[in-house]
Amino acid sequence: MTSRDKQAIQMLLHAPTVGALLRARKNAANILKDDVTAEVRIVVNGDAVSASLDQPDLSADPMTWVCPNTLRNLARQPEASMHVLPHAAAMALAMLQREGWIYVRA
Repeated sequence: MTSRDKQAIQMLLHAPTVGALLRARKNAANILKDDVTAEVRIVVNGDAVSASLDQPDLSADPMTWVCPNTLRNLARQPEASMHVLPHAAAMALAMLQREGWIYVRA
């Protein structure tokens, strides 16, 4: 095993739709079950933002990062356990991939 193999996995689960949000929440739980050292972020934008706010998930919400543009367009606020991305979702995803995060479209 190389030193890179020992590095914790950093995974972005992109959820722009309601169906993708449901899959991302299940994927996150399964990833963390397989590797407790993994760092997982569920990045929501589009229709998934309203769904994540309307249907909170105590396990997934702390891993959920919400697009600020979609929040503003909906005139909504995130749950206290959620995070707001510093940039639009597309830009944040690109920047995190540049930092080595693995992108998965849920």
